[in-house]
Amino acid sequence: MTGRPLEGRVIALCVAGGIAAYKAPIVARQLLALGARVLPVMTRSAQRFVGAVTLSGLCGEPVRDDMWDPSFAGELHVALASQADCVAVVPTTADLLARLAEGRADDLVTALCLVARGPIVIAPAMHPRMWAHPAVRRNVATIEGDARARIVGPVFGAVASGEEGVGRMSEPEDVVAAIVAALSPRRDLEGRHVVVSAGPTVEDLDPVRFLGNRSSGKMGFAVAAAASARGARVTLVTGPVVLSTPSGCTRVDVRGALDMQTALDEALDDAGDALVMAAAVADHRPAEYSSAKTKKVEGDTLTLTLVKNPDLLAAIGARRAGKRHPVLVGFAVETNDLEAYARKKRAQKQVDFVVANLAAHGFGGDDDHVLFVDDGPARAVQGSKRAIADAVLDEVVARLA
Repeated sequence: MTGRPLEGRVIALCVAGGIAAYKAPIVARQLLALGARVLPVMTRSAQRFVGAVTLSGLCGEPVRDDMWDPSFAGELHVALASQADCVAVVPTTADLLARLAEGRADDLVTALCLVARGPIVIAPAMHPRMWAHPAVRRNVATIEGDARARIVGPVFGAVASGEEGVGRMSEPEDVVAAIVAALSPRRDLEGRHVVVSAGPTVEDLDPVRFLGNRSSGKMGFAVAAAASARGARVTLVTGPVVLSTPSGCTRVDVRGALDMQTALDEALDDAGDALVMAAAVADHRPAEYSSAKTKKVEGDTLTLTLVKNPDLLAAIGARRAGKRHPVLVGFAVETNDLEAYARKKRAQKQVDFVVANLAAHGFGGDDDHVLFVDDGPARAVQGSKRAIADAVLDEVVARLA
């Protein structure tokens, strides 16, 4: 991110007591670099992980950690909320999520969030099994349903224990990007309906086995989150993934390519303005489905008969022929000759532009290197998937105009 988009803005940066608290000073530095004034607020537990002197020294502001601070005359949480354009909670622990979901005000951070006058951005971080716990899922659903806070992450990766899973806090630059988006006056998709497909499709062989691919869904979810932040009504049609639903999006979970086709047709029939087809749809499916588990065969080889799945994007492109809407965006993952294959795909599917990347760059990560391919010269875009998502939507907005 370049420039100083947060010039004159005040961010209350609340730090909770989790190991990911070490990322909070990085978030503070990045916010300051973008022009913000940062007011550091810490829970008592946070100071077991990050020293108050560290945040105070970085921000040039006193660290606040007590609603009953004797050095302050008045209601500290109200005073902080009156100054702050945005409250960011980095990281947000499972305990703090529970208290936010219940509307508690039992410390300075929760009281500040309740009385905040601007947007709230929270970045959960915890062990993957905690994130997957039904109680945590209920709390997240409550917070999302209240539509008061934007949830950033968590993401898949290694956590402090050395285990891997969804629970790792989003990287500082993605948290900062969410804060910038929350404060951005850009609402250039207001009143528009954007349909996004994401993740893999899986084609079942039997109740146990399936054919699938390595798509994580992160790119499609980033597009959905960015479109929602820019004012769109978003329908997110996703294959099986382990990602939380972006705030403000209507999620439709599907499994196979035929399910996704039905869901997309229903969504676009409701006056869709744009389709961003980020899903990795299986090209083929088994010719027959076995209702019982297929037993191991004699011999060293097994022959599967596959049939071709419909080309979902090409079918939509053909139906749109001669019209400008909906805007159609395709994605192409290749292993070589990236631009040539992207141009061929664009022509075959009759879409407005194609976002192309190499398989070695895109799968599973939070960053990517892509090519935007339309009828002009290809344009390289590199950065976080959220930044690429906004670049995709910039192109969509230009075509809608």
